[in-house]
Amino acid sequence: MAKQVVTRTYTASIRNQQQVSDDLDSLGFSASKLWNVGRWTISRIWDEIGYIPEHDELTAYLKSHERYDDLHSQSSQRVLQELAEAFNGWYGKRRNGDVSANPPGYRKHGDDHPRSTVTFKAAGFKLDTQYERVRLSKGSNLKEYWSDFTLCEYQTCPDVDLSSVESVQQVRAVWTGDEWELHFVCKVEVDVADTPGEKTVGVDLGINNFAALAYEDGHSELYPLNCLKQDDYYFSKRIARCDDSDSEQATRLNQKKSRRRTHYFHTLSKHIVRRCVAEGVGTIVVGDLSGIREDEENGEAKNWGTHGNLDLHSWAFDRFTDLLEYKAEMEGISIEEVSEQDTSKSCSCCGRKRDANRVERGLYVCDQCGMTANADVNGAENIRQKVSPSPATDGGDRSNGWLAQPSTFLFDKETGVFAPQEQVTS
Repeated sequence: MAKQVVTRTYTASIRNQQQVSDDLDSLGFSASKLWNVGRWTISRIWDEIGYIPEHDELTAYLKSHERYDDLHSQSSQRVLQELAEAFNGWYGKRRNGDVSANPPGYRKHGDDHPRSTVTFKAAGFKLDTQYERVRLSKGSNLKEYWSDFTLCEYQTCPDVDLSSVESVQQVRAVWTGDEWELHFVCKVEVDVADTPGEKTVGVDLGINNFAALAYEDGHSELYPLNCLKQDDYYFSKRIARCDDSDSEQATRLNQKKSRRRTHYFHTLSKHIVRRCVAEGVGTIVVGDLSGIREDEENGEAKNWGTHGNLDLHSWAFDRFTDLLEYKAEMEGISIEEVSEQDTSKSCSCCGRKRDANRVERGLYVCDQCGMTANADVNGAENIRQKVSPSPATDGGDRSNGWLAQPSTFLFDKETGVFAPQEQVTS
């Protein structure tokens, strides 16, 4: 076993809820008001010049606004950073044809402001683990005197001891709908397993098969996206029947859909890591999808077709990769991200690059060496070879029939696990 420092978030209840709830309410309301000021500012700039300011530009512009001083400066910066990220996410969806995407809204319920999460970074809190207390800073506008602060008495789960962590990076005050709770974002030293082996596996994330895996020793796996597509279709129809897209019923449906998707990502990442341990894999090579939305030649948004654009935008590949990395590191497996450039066009056996070789979405046929493969598996093998070339492309020879005959794993909603698809025999 080896030691490794990782990031973990621990939830704690507030023992003196009654004493501090008014102060936390004021902070939460202030965060919503600052969000709304930033929302109006971005909207005005967008309408005038078609530009979304970055969070540092927005912060510099609003530093003199009276709402900025309702919170500690680092807390205000975090609110505006979240707003800028939300606007850029909406704009990315819009560029890729998702006409149903809406920009982030104002945080208002009628004439009332909801309680937003307030983040306190290093300079905004002081932790006393001996007496289980944390001091949270207020903005100058909310202080009765210069040293005024909110002192919360917290209680974590019995197996969590904040005095034993490497460091506490952030404290978040989160409104649950009934009361406030605290989230401690910590650096923690944990035991991780020794690497299970020296082999590599390539992972290609896609809009038809969510993941295709190509193993170094010559076998492959597919994980179709049909489960998430079924959920998208089902919940879209249910939400469309709601009187208002912002109604309580629509909100509950969106939350349920999000929970299902999160469960899918957790289950798939856990399953893949277990498969890698069983196969003696020490390195998972993942395609870097940061440029997937843009055409390589002109920088414009790629057109994947009406349904493809929507599917692409419903992707949460960043979130999935984060989950995969988090689970892999606990098993001693490293994650390497490589460019996906030309991996879908190139033959993984001879290296021939030609767009027309991808005969259709699921089939790749090389006109030079005659290799036939599942297109996604071929892409995954090209991704893997960027870290560990195969004997075939390195002057050796090996069978390539496995490229055309991957094992398929389907998600079972009843059991909540992935299982091999039964082979139909004639």
